[in-house]
Amino acid sequence: MASPKVAVVGAGVIGLSTALCITEICPSCSVTVFSDQFSPNTTSDVAAGMLIPHTYPDTPIHRQKQWFKETFTYLFAISNSAEASEAGIHLVSGWQVFKSTPKEELPFWSDIVLGFRPMSEAELQKFPQHRFGQAFTTLKCDCPPYLLWLEKRLKATGTQMYTRKVSDLWELQSEYDIVVNCTGMGAQQLVGDKQLFPVRGQVLKVHAPWVKQFIRDGDGLTYIYPGIHKVTLGGTREKGNWSLSPDAYTTRDIFDRCCSLEPSLQAAQDIKVKVGLRPSRQCVRVQTEVLSQGGVKLPVVHNYGHGAGGFSVHRGTAKEAAHLVEACISALQGSSSRAKL
Repeated sequence: MASPKVAVVGAGVIGLSTALCITEICPSCSVTVFSDQFSPNTTSDVAAGMLIPHTYPDTPIHRQKQWFKETFTYLFAISNSAEASEAGIHLVSGWQVFKSTPKEELPFWSDIVLGFRPMSEAELQKFPQHRFGQAFTTLKCDCPPYLLWLEKRLKATGTQMYTRKVSDLWELQSEYDIVVNCTGMGAQQLVGDKQLFPVRGQVLKVHAPWVKQFIRDGDGLTYIYPGIHKVTLGGTREKGNWSLSPDAYTTRDIFDRCCSLEPSLQAAQDIKVKVGLRPSRQCVRVQTEVLSQGGVKLPVVHNYGHGAGGFSVHRGTAKEAAHLVEACISALQGSSSRAKL
């Protein structure tokens, strides 16, 4: 079999990372990325990019932990390199605060982030509304530069990238041996996934360079995440809402909630509003499916449905998907060598 041809559909953080992992794990492949949108117009461009996992109800915890650990290790190495600034990755310390003590005082990821500990009484005095908190250091990814950094890495491997809307995976079958579906919300139509639903997120990007610590309310709705250039203030979690238009009432509400956690934000300037639709389902779909039409088979590897937690696990799920591609290649090579016999 000649060098296997792989098409990756989707160019958000999941698509680009999966394509990059395929070039690393299957160096004999030629990889092409197709997407109707590239940065700065992807859902990933809106993401806050904080490495604090969200829990997927139907995905085993050990698998989620593995994904997070691989992602953290990968980004931590970049943050310790000369490429940290270009890739938009840096360490940030801060607090997650709760109005009452959570059932789970030690989340599954507490030994992966750095220096995880309960907050002291002195620290809690900053948050009079809150009774309990956790302090730790994690990684923050400024998403637009990171996506451009991934694109640059891919181009260096010879990966081709094309702006093209793929309406049916079969249209790639004549030219590609394996198709990888990283279309996020687009998978609802593309592969008819009825389990996928949008969760609308509205965030503000503000200029407040004095804010150095992240602060996250334990319910996960209100958060302040300082990036290299802007601070991200959030947010919303509106299930089933497809609107991409910013809502003025929501903007005010997010700003007020964040100011109640960090009053100095009243002086924030240059407020920009961003909206994204998180592609959500009960569990992330990382699996192989073989489509067949009239005796012709097309192996498809799916990697989508990361909801609000995509950045926290993107490298881990990309690696898993790349190993699935590797298994598909072995199966194809096995069948082509049997065909020659």
